[in-house]
Amino acid sequence: MNRLAFKMHLNEGQKEEYKRRHAEIWPELKLLLKDSGISEYSIFLDEETGILFAFQKVSGDGGSQDLGQTEIVQKWWKYMADIMTTNPDNSPVSTQLEEVFYME
Repeated sequence: MNRLAFKMHLNEGQKEEYKRRHAEIWPELKLLLKDSGISEYSIFLDEETGILFAFQKVSGDGGSQDLGQTEIVQKWWKYMADIMTTNPDNSPVSTQLEEVFYME
């Protein structure tokens, strides 16, 4: 099992909307994530900076950010684009983070 972490940026004033949309995550998107080997997916917000910190466990080499070729993920990105910093294809601007410490 691999652990992945990355950061994204939430637009100012969008915390409650971001939480609402994720509380109602589409069942087909959740199924895709699980079927792709993604588990224990958490996203944390640093309210001072608007930085979203995401963590997930994956069985395999890729994580959620590698599913952008699927129709449902592209649809989700478009749905989320108005409240996050995004690339021209609506994917969230994200930076993968290097793990520098782990304690089991």
